[in-house]
Amino acid sequence: MDALNSIIISFNDFLWTYILIAMLLALGLYLSIKTNFVQFRYIKEMFRLLGDGIGNKNKKGSISSFQAFCISTASRVGTGNLAGIAIAIAAGGPGAIFWMWIIALLGSASSFIESTLAQIYKEKDIDGTFKGGPAYYMEKGLNKKWMGVLFSILITISFGLVFNAVQANTITASFHEAFNVNEIVVAIILSIITLFVIFGGVHRVAKVSEVIVPVMAVAYILVALFIILINFTKLPETIALIFENAFGFKQFTGGTLGGIILIGVKRGLFSNEAGMGSAPNAAATASVSHPVKQGLIQTLGVFTDTLIICSCTAFIILLSGVDYTSGGVEGIQLTQRALSAQVGSWGNIFIAICILLFAFSSIVGNYYYGESNISFLTSKKRYIFLYRIFVVFMVFSGCLAKVSIVWNLADVFMGFMAIVNLIAIFLLSKIAFAALKDYTEQKKKGIKDPIFKKDSIEGLENISEWE
Repeated sequence: MDALNSIIISFNDFLWTYILIAMLLALGLYLSIKTNFVQFRYIKEMFRLLGDGIGNKNKKGSISSFQAFCISTASRVGTGNLAGIAIAIAAGGPGAIFWMWIIALLGSASSFIESTLAQIYKEKDIDGTFKGGPAYYMEKGLNKKWMGVLFSILITISFGLVFNAVQANTITASFHEAFNVNEIVVAIILSIITLFVIFGGVHRVAKVSEVIVPVMAVAYILVALFIILINFTKLPETIALIFENAFGFKQFTGGTLGGIILIGVKRGLFSNEAGMGSAPNAAATASVSHPVKQGLIQTLGVFTDTLIICSCTAFIILLSGVDYTSGGVEGIQLTQRALSAQVGSWGNIFIAICILLFAFSSIVGNYYYGESNISFLTSKKRYIFLYRIFVVFMVFSGCLAKVSIVWNLADVFMGFMAIVNLIAIFLLSKIAFAALKDYTEQKKKGIKDPIFKKDSIEGLENISEWE
């Protein structure tokens, strides 16, 4: 098993060091410039649209923009925010946090483009709900069905199976740390709950996400703010530590700066999923009047995930004084011990409950991404049934797996997915640029809720909606 893990790590290092980091940063910068940094210009509009999505009642059989936001945020906000940050700090030091911020700021432009494209090329399912995502815009926009098939297979394996094993693994570790609960007991209970939710279909997934995501996020942020307030005098030196480690002469001369960047970018992408091609599957389900609306809402999800929730975990760990360099504690246990050092033993229990909600919401969100892409591959319902059984099996086995192999395998599939999707959104980016231009022009004319139609973009083909 150790030999297999070593092979996976070596391959990961090559894939990320020489291919993915360059692609993510270069494309993120290119899309930011071409959209005049839409991720910063339209922040006020993002919050307005999200508020409208909460207030508006969606039509029967459809998913609201807020519910779509919650499905994607449910998938984003999970173990990457609590366990992944702890792993990043333990492996790369505080400087890794800075590079997570950078990948979120640049990657949010990629998230805007992919989610806008998903809306443009979405389809209506037989039950009246919308479906779409990278596989659909690869087939319709690029006329490359094979590319869509490849992406569908990768996302179904990585999100529905491998990533769900990661989420289950972290839930088990946190409950063992807090309550000393046997792994098999957690595996059985978690598998039964997962079975109940995913067999309820996308509407049950949406309703579960709509309730869990806001509650868990607010609770966790409030606790983190409390930690920051009681350690307010240490805050300037902690922020300075992050920047010193991110650019430090010591790290550069020691040859570890590249490793810090690598770890920060990897864990950042695992957490916020910007450009990976996962969130567009949720974005496509929303019923909105213009594709750019959901593109902006999904961009806000990247900021919520990395700049807020990931930063909360980072400051909890760095302000706690807990030794994160010894290597004796992995992942979620480090976050639990850091919080317990500040607030007492209930910190262990609070993190265990948080990770249960964070990670379980990720499981149902990840599940939906796989279901959406199996629908792209085949209309036969028996394959959806088999997929659901495999998801439950991976949740069960993930509870019992060795943490390092699960995380490293997740990195491999995440890397392949991201490469395929980044190529597609680069080739189709001009369509999203045109949609953004149309939205901006309507806003300048004083139209509060811009409306998109097929002929809003000249030469747009293979569109089944937006009559």
